[in-house]
Amino acid sequence: MPAMIFAPARFANATAFVTAYGRYCWPTDGLDGVRIAPFQVLAGAGESFASTRDHGWHLAVLDRLVSAAPDRLVSTDRLVVDVTDDASRDAAAHWWEAMTNTGVEGMVVKPYGGRVRGARGLVQPGVKCRGREYLRIIYGPDYAEPANLDRLRTRGLGHKRSLASREYALGLADL
Repeated sequence: MPAMIFAPARFANATAFVTAYGRYCWPTDGLDGVRIAPFQVLAGAGESFASTRDHGWHLAVLDRLVSAAPDRLVSTDRLVVDVTDDASRDAAAHWWEAMTNTGVEGMVVKPYGGRVRGARGLVQPGVKCRGREYLRIIYGPDYAEPANLDRLRTRGLGHKRSLASREYALGLADL
């Protein structure tokens, strides 16, 4: 097979793509090697916890589960942010940048109180804030090229927010 010749930028993007998805590849054998990072306890013993417990409670329970099964479950880093405080918001932004610069997927911003109502109804249950290199996995090796970023910036997010809210509601429907 003849060698492929790529422009330097395309080669760099392809290499970054392989590095990005490579962080999520490791050997498994059946369930051996499978790791799960839970972030919410939906229900237990006939009770729904999705709207009755704050996020701190969920994380405390999950930390106990991770301690009981460290070969299967992985704890997630977290930071509680006071959204009314500039310093707290800035610290969260710096925390996210430091994490994603090391290749971590990103973070999910959630209301601490769990299921929260705002002036317009239920507050979005969570917003994924993905890092630059993880977005490369989703949108392709060349997504960060200026023309591609311009195209991505013009997309409306209303449909994605609606879909996320409906998926969350569907997940709670059987509780």
